[in-house]
Amino acid sequence: MGSLKHFRKLAVFFFAFLMGCGLLPARDLKLHGIFSDHMVLQRDQPIKIWGWCAPRSSVEVTFGERSGSTHASSEDGRWEVFFDPMAADSRPRSLRVEADGQRVDIANIVIGDVWVMNGQSNMAWDLKKTFEGDLESTQADLPLLRLLTINSIEKQQLQEDLPEDRLAGGWAVSNPETAGNISAIGFAFGSRVQRATGIPIGIIDNARGGASLEALVPKRKFLEHPLTKRYLEYIVEQEINFDEDVWLEGAIQKWERKVERARKQDKPESQWPKKPTKDDIRSWDIPGMSPSDAGACYNGMFGAFIGYNIKGVLFHQGYNNALGSNCRPKRYRILMRLMIEGWREDFNNPNMPVGVIGFCATNTPQTAFDFEAFTYLNGPFIRESQRLGLADVGDPENTAFLPAHDIQIPGLHPRKKADHGIRAARWALSEIYDLPVNWDTAALVSSEARGDTLVLTFNQEAYPHDEATLPEGFAIAGSDGIFYRAYARFEHNKDLNVYARLKDFDTRRIHLWSPLIEEPVAVRYAWSHSPHANLYVNGRPWAPLTSFRTDEWDMPESEDPAVDGLPGRNWREEKAKAKANNEFRLREEAKMMPEILERLETLGQVN
Repeated sequence: MGSLKHFRKLAVFFFAFLMGCGLLPARDLKLHGIFSDHMVLQRDQPIKIWGWCAPRSSVEVTFGERSGSTHASSEDGRWEVFFDPMAADSRPRSLRVEADGQRVDIANIVIGDVWVMNGQSNMAWDLKKTFEGDLESTQADLPLLRLLTINSIEKQQLQEDLPEDRLAGGWAVSNPETAGNISAIGFAFGSRVQRATGIPIGIIDNARGGASLEALVPKRKFLEHPLTKRYLEYIVEQEINFDEDVWLEGAIQKWERKVERARKQDKPESQWPKKPTKDDIRSWDIPGMSPSDAGACYNGMFGAFIGYNIKGVLFHQGYNNALGSNCRPKRYRILMRLMIEGWREDFNNPNMPVGVIGFCATNTPQTAFDFEAFTYLNGPFIRESQRLGLADVGDPENTAFLPAHDIQIPGLHPRKKADHGIRAARWALSEIYDLPVNWDTAALVSSEARGDTLVLTFNQEAYPHDEATLPEGFAIAGSDGIFYRAYARFEHNKDLNVYARLKDFDTRRIHLWSPLIEEPVAVRYAWSHSPHANLYVNGRPWAPLTSFRTDEWDMPESEDPAVDGLPGRNWREEKAKAKANNEFRLREEAKMMPEILERLETLGQVN
């Protein structure tokens, strides 16, 4: 170790010597890539301006009416200047930096709040690609809303800068032309917050399509828990052992199989796949640089602008971690907490607001008819891990889980996005900005078995936003762990009739029953990828009751990062069982329909 330190000192000395002799070109004056025209600087926090120039150079910085000076590092030419915190201010200011006869000017800077949009492709999804994009864009002429997109950058180590070619032209003022290229969720959120607060708002979209949660967590944080530490050690070992020649050999073998199939299909040679070379190696192929690997996206896209203060983060992710054997809910829960703690540490903001938009609904929506057929999927376990991991942070005043399972449309990239951003804006305006905007949650207080019925009690009223009187979305199970769709009624104190209205019920208490279960022991609500569920806190359409369960029947998750997350799980068999349970329930209910209808008349009745 001592010899390594000695070598580094000699290298620095030799580099400085060459610079002094004019044998190496001086480094051009450069600001960090986060700085550009039209940017927003975070209010009420110290303002840091930094960049690089020739080592040991004098640097003069002027920001508005303030000025400061410093000297660049003798090693790498890095410099930084701090200014005292400033209140929100929409008046445009200019920034000038001078060193070695060079000058950089940045114009139209405002002071306000900066929010980061982090996650994977459903967060990055452009406004212009959504159902709401045309209407939102026509309202995008908002001079105090500023937008910045950071395109994909995956790195094995934490970066100190953002390359210009990944910044989509730098900061932009929101207008109908620029808004279409920003995160649809980010625009819906930022535009509401800006109009409601009247202060400048900056939206940084650094979400990465295809990213797993692991890639979004600061890499050092994996060392803080035995389960995640074991995973990090596995990734580092893969980094060390990666061999481009071995990769190419495997790629050529795959190519040969594809060519053989093309020959058998009598395809002309012009339609054969191109033979791979080392130039075809992508970040996905390199351990530690894949957007599935520890810290890779954080290193290149978020941690790369540490020092630039921000207000808070909106996070929307989950798809990659819900896919097949990638699903590891226990590890996900741990990483959710570590990620948020890491953000707060790196950006020196121990109470940084964080809103987590739940894993969005995908696949064909579940119905009452095919209810059980969709209950074996992974998505609800990831939603639960998101919610519980966020709760593990222990800061309910500055964090929120924002359910999204009810915003349903099939597909990998559902085109309904504005609702997510608007819900997040409600949370932020109510809880972070203390404005008179409604946002609320509800929680299960108790689940009590009464013979063949389960009685649930919530801490808030929860009912359909159309004020229908039948709750939907519940499944109950006996000790065998097989869940069947439950019939549900709100608690009531008188006989029901066709004119019963919601006011005739106590919507804090719900009674559940299934003719197939004599002794229910557990309940699940909204437990599917795209669940058939209809409860909202106080009936407000922006506040769906979050999915939950009372059982502890977890999936058989492996703690070994070198094997599938759900070892030995037979997906085809589970799907077949779910379908069989569904068909069994429908057959049995058809036989017992008179009994079911009679029971529904009294279900929920308090004698």
